[in-house]
Amino acid sequence: MATELSSSSTGQHTVDIGAAPPEDARQTAMSGPLNIRGERRPPPMQRAFNRQVSLGSGVTVMGMDRGGRNGGGRGQRALPRSGRSLGVLNHGGVLGPAGGDGAARRGDFSMFRTKSTLSKQNSLLPTRIRESDADLPTHVEDMSAGRPAEDPLNKSVPAGRYFAALRGPELDEVRDYEDILLPKDEVWPFLLRFPIGCFGVCLGLGSQAILWGSLAASPAMRFLHVTPMINVALWLLAVTVLVATSVTYALKCVFYFEAIRREYFHPVRVNFFFAPWIAAMFLTIGLPRAYAPGRPHPAVWCAFVVPLFALELKIYGQWLSGGKRRLCKMANPSSHLSVVGNFVGAILAARVGWTEAGKFLWAIGVAHYIVVFVTLYQRLPTNEALPKELHPVYSMFIATPSAASLAWAAIYGSFDAVARTFFFMAIFLYMSLVVRINFFRGFRFSLAWWSYTFPMTTASLATVKYAEAVPCFTSRALALSLSLMSTTMVSLLLVSTLLHAFVWRSLFPNDLAIAITKDRQNGPVKPNGRGRKASKRVHDIKRWAKQAPLSLVSSITKSNSADKEEEEKTE
Repeated sequence: MATELSSSSTGQHTVDIGAAPPEDARQTAMSGPLNIRGERRPPPMQRAFNRQVSLGSGVTVMGMDRGGRNGGGRGQRALPRSGRSLGVLNHGGVLGPAGGDGAARRGDFSMFRTKSTLSKQNSLLPTRIRESDADLPTHVEDMSAGRPAEDPLNKSVPAGRYFAALRGPELDEVRDYEDILLPKDEVWPFLLRFPIGCFGVCLGLGSQAILWGSLAASPAMRFLHVTPMINVALWLLAVTVLVATSVTYALKCVFYFEAIRREYFHPVRVNFFFAPWIAAMFLTIGLPRAYAPGRPHPAVWCAFVVPLFALELKIYGQWLSGGKRRLCKMANPSSHLSVVGNFVGAILAARVGWTEAGKFLWAIGVAHYIVVFVTLYQRLPTNEALPKELHPVYSMFIATPSAASLAWAAIYGSFDAVARTFFFMAIFLYMSLVVRINFFRGFRFSLAWWSYTFPMTTASLATVKYAEAVPCFTSRALALSLSLMSTTMVSLLLVSTLLHAFVWRSLFPNDLAIAITKDRQNGPVKPNGRGRKASKRVHDIKRWAKQAPLSLVSSITKSNSADKEEEEKTE
C-alpha cells in the first residue's frame, strides 16, 4: 500500500495512510497474494477514503471522495484537537505547546452534560460525521479487547483519589501537580460552578430563625425582650434563599447531571445531599407562631423525611457492606451531617404528633452517631489522614449531640437525664474546639463555611432548653453567650457572602473539585515505571504512522497488551 509524505498549506507534515477497502471488496482483498510477512495484500487501487495524520499538531483530517480519488476538497473535516489521536493520553497534553494546559480543551463542557441532552444533539448530525468523530485507535483497542468504549469522564473516581488530588476546607482546591479535565483559565458555565455546598446557607439561616423564635418565646430568656418580628424576617429570608438555591440546583441536575455524579462521589460533598431536606425541616420547625399556631400537617413530614430516609439507606448501606466507600475510608467530620437529619426529622415528627416515628428516627440517629463518633475519634493508621485545611469541619462534632438532646426533649416533653447527657457531650466538644483557636485560622472564605454555623446555633438552642429546665444565672448566661456567638458568626458570613457576590464577584469560582481525573496522569516518574507510559506512546506515533492500516491495528493491540502485562508485573 502506497504511503506518501505531503505538506499542507499550514506547513504541517502529514502522512497519507490508505484505509481499509469498502465492505464489498474485503473478500477480494483478503484473497490477494501474500507478502513477505505472510499477510494478505489488498489490490493497490481499491481505496475509498484516506486518513491524514498530522504529526506536528495532532490534527486528524478525514477525506472522502466518492470518485475514488484522494484528497478531495469535499467532505474533509478537521477533528478537534483532543489529545486522543493515535492513542495519546488525553490528560498529558504532551503534543500541545502548553504542555497539558487547558487551552487544548477550551470550551469543552459537554462531558458534564446530561446524557439525554447529548443524545438529542448528536442525533441531529449526519451519520457519516458522527461515525468519523470516533477515534480510530481507541475504537480498535476497545473492539479488540471485546469491551465497550470507556467513558473519558471516568465517573467512578475512588474516594482516596479526592483526598490525594484536592485540598482546602471542603476539599475543593486542586493541588499544584494535578491536571483537570476542564480549562482553568476561562470561566465555566454558572450551573457548573454552583456546588451542593450552597445549601449550607439555608442551614445557617433556617437554624437562626428557630433560635430567635425560641429566644422570643422562652420563659427563661424573657429578660431579653426579643421581638417575634426578628423570627419572621429571618424565616422569610431563609425561605427565599432555599427556594432560589433549590431551583438553581434543579437546573444543574437537568443540564449537568454528570457533574452531580461527581459531587456524589466526593467524600465530603456527598453528605451535603442531606442539606436541602434538613433545611426544609428547619423552616417547618421555625414557622412563626403568629402565622402558624397549630401543628403542621403530617404530609409535610413525609415529603421531607422520605427522600432523606432513602438517601440514608444508600449511604448507610455503603458503610455497612464495606467496599471502596466504607465508613473507615470515607469518614470525615462532615459525615455528622448525614446523622443530624434523623434528629431533625424526629423533632418534626413530634411537632406533627407522630411520636413513634420520631422515636424510630432518633434510634437510627443514635446508632449511627455512635459509629461515626468512634470512627472519627479513633482513626486507624491505614485511613486517609485529614489535611490541615479540613479542620473547620470539626465543628460538626457539636451539631449531632445537640440535635439529639433537642429531639429527645421534643419527643418525651421534658429535658430529662437523657437529653442532658447529650447536651453535656455537646458542651464539652464545644469547649474543646473553642480553646483551639489556631485550629480554625488561615483559611479563605467559602460558601461551605455556612454549614458550620448551624452546629453553633443548634448548641445555642439546646442551651436555651437547658436554661428552661434548670433556671439559674449560669444557664441563662451560657445561653445568652452562645446565642450571641452564633448570631455574630452568621452576620459576618452574610456580609462576606454579599461582598463576594456583588462587589468582588468571586462568590462562585470554577469548581475544580469535580474535574479531577480518575488517575494521576502527570507528575514525576514513579518507581514502578508507570510514569513512562505517556512518553512511550508519544514516541511510538511515528512508528505507527509509517505502518499499513492492518499492521497499525495489530501494533496498537500488542502495545496495549504489553502495557497491561508490565503493570501486572510491577504490581
